[in-house]
Amino acid sequence: MGTRVVVAMSGGVDSAVTAALLQEQGHHVIGVTLKVWGRVDQAPTEYARHSCCTPEPIEDARLMAAHLGIPHYLLNVEREFEAHVITPFCQEYAAGRTPLPCAVCNTEVKFGALLRRALAWGAELIATGHYARTVMDRATGRVLLKRGVDSEKDQTYFLYGLTQSQLQRVCFPLGTMRKAEVRALAARRGLRAADKPDSQELCFLPSGDYRELLRDRSPEAIRPGIIRDSTGEILGTHEGVPLYTIGQRRGLKIGGRGPYYVVALDPARQEVVVGREGDLFADTLVADQVNFIAFEELTGPRPVLATIRYRHPAREAEIRPLEDGQVLVQFSRPLRAITPGQAVVFMDREDPDLVLGGGTIHEVRRRTPRDPLV
Repeated sequence: MGTRVVVAMSGGVDSAVTAALLQEQGHHVIGVTLKVWGRVDQAPTEYARHSCCTPEPIEDARLMAAHLGIPHYLLNVEREFEAHVITPFCQEYAAGRTPLPCAVCNTEVKFGALLRRALAWGAELIATGHYARTVMDRATGRVLLKRGVDSEKDQTYFLYGLTQSQLQRVCFPLGTMRKAEVRALAARRGLRAADKPDSQELCFLPSGDYRELLRDRSPEAIRPGIIRDSTGEILGTHEGVPLYTIGQRRGLKIGGRGPYYVVALDPARQEVVVGREGDLFADTLVADQVNFIAFEELTGPRPVLATIRYRHPAREAEIRPLEDGQVLVQFSRPLRAITPGQAVVFMDREDPDLVLGGGTIHEVRRRTPRDPLV
């Protein structure tokens, strides 16, 4: 008998094909669906068809596991999801940042809580339908993370936080495949998810609108204030700083000599700062909560390719270590709407598919004349 592998099954085509491939390779496969967020049980029917956490997807996962002849379990991780995803999600918006909950969910829930339980059950690995690859670096003994072959579906941006102990116990069977191949394989095997649309929204937002959750969970943070420009001129009022994001143009309702864009958020003063599109560009940021995968720590300046959001083209940059584990990132040219709370992920310049690591964007800086160009 092959390795015992727990597959995280969301009810979608990717996780179903992951389970099918591992089963065909002779592994003992166990399907597990995570129940992360109880509120979506009351989600609208249309949303339920596409979310990974509502009754319909859970039933889809159960039926596909039965079709494959593998056991399937529903694992309640609501407590962990609440502590690591929902609460920080609301806190980050209240602090004027735009969080990246999927990356935290991967690190703390899917490859945290689920992995710990899987190992306790006697499993040796967990597998997911992420489009990513892992390889062993024989020279260092480290497990490396590489981008998926399908660049349109690559999901390593959300996996930069995985540790060596986690990477040693995970596998991504779809990393060398393209989405069209996955759907075709599902159809040949009679899997009901073969034509199922991909989930597009955050799984814990039934309406797709994060503002509804904030009003429910953090009403004290939704306080009115002023909208001003960088000179201090007051242009209007807003309903609450957490309801805005960097780069936002629509919904400002300030008229005037626009167009205006949100360029900064100041929750301490309850101010939304707007400016012209050119004010959105910056070339330097500071990242914290940094995790490196390809090496233990950054000891000096290093040229990299870096991306500041999912599917955003990677740009040339230089990273340098700062105190307290922070990293300074200087891009060779300014980027639009670098957003605190989102992730900056680093790739190797010689091997752009190799993910070196990443961190959370803590601060955005604009270069002074004395700062060197990368």
